[in-house]
Amino acid sequence: MSLDHCVLGMMGGPPAEGQGGGLGGMLVPMLIIFAIFYFMLIRPQQRKEKERKAMIESLKSGARVMFSGGILGTVTNVKDQTLVVKVADNVKLEIARSAVNRVLEKDEKAGDEES
Repeated sequence: MSLDHCVLGMMGGPPAEGQGGGLGGMLVPMLIIFAIFYFMLIRPQQRKEKERKAMIESLKSGARVMFSGGILGTVTNVKDQTLVVKVADNVKLEIARSAVNRVLEKDEKAGDEES
């Protein structure tokens, strides 16, 4: 038995053809996983954010809003980046537009969740 034969036997022998699959065998499953993540996670989140921005842009005086901190109020003045909101008698707050969580309907309570 030659030395080369012994060394190859200890290392598992020469690599068999067809093992590993190369780059193509690994790329296809990665693309499928990325597509699943995109359609299940990324795309719906982008759609929700687009709807939220449209809601914030359409705010007008008199709208009843709830902010991310849980504050409820009525918009009295709309500025470029902020809103002036009446939260109680003689109490007005200037709050960033981005803090608006949702716009409430006239009859809607703060605890009512949208589906």
